[in-house]
Amino acid sequence: MIFITANAHPFLEETFRKNGREVRYCPSITYDELFADIDKASGLVVTTRMKIDKPLLDRAKNLQWIGRLGSGLELIDTDYASQKGIKCISTPEGNRNAVAEHVLAMLLGLMNNIYKSAAEVKEKVWMRNENRGIELSGKTVGIVGFGNAGAAFAKILAAFDVTILAYDKYKEGFGDHRVREANFEQLCRYADVISFHVPLTTETKHMADKGFFDALTQKPYIINACRGAVVDTQALVSAIQNHQIMGAGLDVLENEQLNTLSESQKIAFEYLVSQPNVLITPHIAGYSYEAYYKMSKTLLEKLGMLPAF
Repeated sequence: MIFITANAHPFLEETFRKNGREVRYCPSITYDELFADIDKASGLVVTTRMKIDKPLLDRAKNLQWIGRLGSGLELIDTDYASQKGIKCISTPEGNRNAVAEHVLAMLLGLMNNIYKSAAEVKEKVWMRNENRGIELSGKTVGIVGFGNAGAAFAKILAAFDVTILAYDKYKEGFGDHRVREANFEQLCRYADVISFHVPLTTETKHMADKGFFDALTQKPYIINACRGAVVDTQALVSAIQNHQIMGAGLDVLENEQLNTLSESQKIAFEYLVSQPNVLITPHIAGYSYEAYYKMSKTLLEKLGMLPAF
């Protein structure tokens, strides 16, 4: 039986059934409920809703694979799964373009005061000089992490006359006529925009910390549409207060369960949403209608249930 524990496009369940698989579609299943029945599962489809940890994997006697709709496997104990012969599959190809377009939209919106001025007009405030924009053309854009989403963002920037600097600790030789490979220090020194596209690991947690913001020289725009904990929220607040950055676009937060914010998190959140140069969206960058379908299609292709194109 295949358990689909996340909201997924109907095409996924339909194709599993066409391939003769029994499916349980349970997007609201709790950890405890899954734990009770995981021994029945041969396949498991997940997103970021729950941890797939050792106790669960120990009970999953018949589990052959775990499919992640989207990118990032940090909630799955992949090492332990591998030891037990369980294949872990992610589908970053399915939503990379959606992430790239969302990041670009956030960036252009911030640079041109789109959201700020639109909100003012709703209040019948008409200010032109105060909302004069900054062109992206001619700027240097730094991309941290050159995987699927980072590369897709670089591709979409091809329409703009920008210099692209990309840093990836685990890749080299990816530079071309559009993209220059750089180290992290060079991004901090030269970039007018820095966009994060890295998985959440012990290395990348709070990658954008006080030291990072103190090292910036161009007062860049900071964009984060990967994982909230990559940016230290308190350090970001200080950077805005100290005018170290021009603004921030965040599609992710360290704590996205807004009804569970600690007192310090509440203060930081309320400060950020009150700033005209900060834009926060509810983790929707990789969740377009097209990506919703393509993530399922990509998983099916990787499982060999659809021909890959």
